[in-house]
Amino acid sequence: MKTLKIAIQKSGRLNEKSVELLKNCGLSFENYKSSLISSVSNFPLEILFLRDDDIPEYVQDGIADIGIVGENVIQETQVEVAYLQRLGFGKCKLKLAVPVDSSIKTVKDLEGKAIATSYPNILKNFLTKESINADIKMISGSVEIAPGLGLSDAIFDIVSTGGTLKNNGLKPFHDVISSEAILIGRKGEEDEELIQELIQRIQSVLRAKDNKYIVLNVERKNLEKVTALLPGVKSPSVIALADENWVAVHTVIPEKDFWDRINELKSAGAQGILVMPIEKIIM
Repeated sequence: MKTLKIAIQKSGRLNEKSVELLKNCGLSFENYKSSLISSVSNFPLEILFLRDDDIPEYVQDGIADIGIVGENVIQETQVEVAYLQRLGFGKCKLKLAVPVDSSIKTVKDLEGKAIATSYPNILKNFLTKESINADIKMISGSVEIAPGLGLSDAIFDIVSTGGTLKNNGLKPFHDVISSEAILIGRKGEEDEELIQELIQRIQSVLRAKDNKYIVLNVERKNLEKVTALLPGVKSPSVIALADENWVAVHTVIPEKDFWDRINELKSAGAQGILVMPIEKIIM
């Protein structure tokens, strides 16, 4: 049987979440912190630990079958890969930022200015689209210090919380792209059986993360009102209790609707609401 190869970040902001996702998929592997490659003992898979900038090219060239990498890296490296699954973590934005006292207020004010960045290709594409001529200064790391050193008038960089910008006297003024971790694959090989099996596992974990399992008690006279609020994955399960006037309702609700839905259920007559995390949801 073929052994699948997946490339993930060796260190950095996506490493921990990528490892957590794979382990939540039931994959068993060890020694990932001290090795560049780790074999999974219960699935035909090898994990390659690489620099994030190398992952898209490794997948494109077939050295790895699939990979987990930030969308910003894919766009910057300009490789041809297939997007297999958005993973919902590693979210950030690539933004333009300037010193707080800068005269630059709009994108058009960047005409003729110098912009420091670690993402020259994404920035170049954006400036071309906006018909702006600017001097792109390529800097590897610590981009936020460039204006203070007189190297640039603005910067273009990843922003998660904005704390680093604020600490360096900068303010963001325009969002260029949003990014998150993506499961990518080599184009034309997306339907391979092992890849689809792993995608199914990943999707089951992601669905579970986005939902809560709840059990509640309700009087039969209020059952219709309560079940109307609970579409669930298919439909709520209703189970008779010892008291014939009461039933237990089991269902799944989206995490994002959790608190609003709980309050609505209580108002409709639900009692003894039990909320539990879900490990996996397989459709």
